[in-house]
Amino acid sequence: MQIAKSILLIVSALFPIVNPLGGSPVFLALTQDYPRNVRMILARKVSVNSLVASFLVGTHILRFFGISIPVVQVGGGLIVVANGWALLKHKDEPDRSEPSHRNVNPTDIFRSAFYPLTMPLTVGPGSISIAITLGANEQRGVANLLLILAAVVGSAVVAASIFLCYGFADRLAAALGESAMNIILRLSSFLLVCIGVQIVWNGVSTLVRSLQ
Repeated sequence: MQIAKSILLIVSALFPIVNPLGGSPVFLALTQDYPRNVRMILARKVSVNSLVASFLVGTHILRFFGISIPVVQVGGGLIVVANGWALLKHKDEPDRSEPSHRNVNPTDIFRSAFYPLTMPLTVGPGSISIAITLGANEQRGVANLLLILAAVVGSAVVAASIFLCYGFADRLAAALGESAMNIILRLSSFLLVCIGVQIVWNGVSTLVRSLQ
């Protein structure tokens, strides 16, 4: 019962922040030149990277380098703003009658799977800070092992939702139509800019308060 409660807590805390359903139009816009099989590979890698980055690696890397959450918020927020602004200014090609896919280097796929698709667009400062907060009251002994198991299972559930939403983003776009998907993309891009500004503001506010 304790494991089930912990899994439910982790999923309910991470899923709204990661928001894979809302991020699928952004993922599709950034990978629209890739064939569908390549997009599925990217979706799988992003989901695995999100699982690793959210709980297993992210907090330990921050602690190792002595980086605080406010600093991550400022840096990550600026990157989110930059990517959102680039998508907001992105212009659709005038002719899409002939689908064209560029030749993709596998090395470029692996590189873009982590940045920017995983961090900071999918797993950002918000999810990392939530992971740190959830792990702040860890217990020792057997209870700690149960919490670790719950964290892995909860993160795996969120990662599976990322794979489903990103991997089938093109089918979602086909079901909604090009006009509706374009509206969703513009709205998501604008919200991405606003979220990035809010993340930067939260980090700057915390840093300023720490100086007082």
